[in-house]
Amino acid sequence: MGASEATPRRLGGGRSRCPHCGLPRDRVATLGHEWVMLEPDLRPLAHEVPAGHRWIELSDGRVTVYGVCPPDPFQRCRIEHRLACPNRSLPDLWPWLTDRRSENARRGENARLTERRHPPEPEPPPEEWPSAG
Repeated sequence: MGASEATPRRLGGGRSRCPHCGLPRDRVATLGHEWVMLEPDLRPLAHEVPAGHRWIELSDGRVTVYGVCPPDPFQRCRIEHRLACPNRSLPDLWPWLTDRRSENARRGENARLTERRHPPEPEPPPEEWPSAG
């Protein structure tokens, strides 16, 4: 962020489709200058998610794993899409996640049926690409 910028610049992530289930997932930058694929539109209370799976959103748009135990009871977090993907075999980590995977399976089937009837338009490229270094 330069001295002339009034607000912090957000890192552009974007959305892509999961190769396993075809549902959207958010591509978000981490503090370690890597990318993680997060479940979109899901922000559970952090105390309901085990410490190693809590991704906390920072003010600049990046995320970091939040391992503080116990977390603030009102803190929200995000989880990786791979944990909620209905087509990946993973252990049953939390009851609410099992429900989310079942819901994603239903949504994925509905999306496939809709796409057969009406093929989707390709997603436009991001307006701004992240800096490569």
